[in-house]
Amino acid sequence: MWTYEHSIETDAAPEAIWRLWADVENWGTWNADITSIRISGPFAAGAEIVMTPAGQEPVHLTVAEATVNELFVDEARFDGLLLRTIHRLDQDERGRTRVTYRMEITGTGADRLGPQIGPAVTADWPETMAALVKVAQG
Repeated sequence: MWTYEHSIETDAAPEAIWRLWADVENWGTWNADITSIRISGPFAAGAEIVMTPAGQEPVHLTVAEATVNELFVDEARFDGLLLRTIHRLDQDERGRTRVTYRMEITGTGADRLGPQIGPAVTADWPETMAALVKVAQG
């Protein structure tokens, strides 16, 4: 298994971040790498998302889990690998929100392929997450 995790703190409420996550068709407003995106129905477990990153082929994601104002998990499968991304919101006693993205790559050859694929997929997370919280803060 290959893993990577990045977190950022913000004064934005979990509800503000969640609204941006749930508005899948507008992810491109805070994720500069997305050239097109669509979702097959409401933002909930079982929904399918087709996202096209700049200069790449479309990526097919399935929302595996979604708990309003708390977390969602998306999964992409290809070549015997499962790329699972957990997007989590935690609010502390001071009212600050910690936004965490965690990628787990498992499956056939994950120990070998994860270090090749993972860093390319997660490289823009710090910038993307900073843009997300900036929009959420208004």
